[in-house]
Amino acid sequence: MKLSSAVAFRISNILRERNMSQYRLEKIIAMPHNTMKTLMTERNKSVNLRTVMQIIRGLDMTPAEFFDDPIFVREDLDID
Repeated sequence: MKLSSAVAFRISNILRERNMSQYRLEKIIAMPHNTMKTLMTERNKSVNLRTVMQIIRGLDMTPAEFFDDPIFVREDLDID
């Protein structure tokens, strides 16, 4: 699994757990819909740390809380 897919998967899970829409998160962090859409789709080949940090803050989490998930310790996580 690619890192970008893992990040998108984690965001989706958090949104589902919080019963929050992607649209609401976009509004909270003032992120253009196209930027979020690109991040959340398989077409995204890389992850911008600034964007991820913006999302983490919008979710009112720390980076440690966000990355504390088994998906980020998978043996097959492709970080290239």
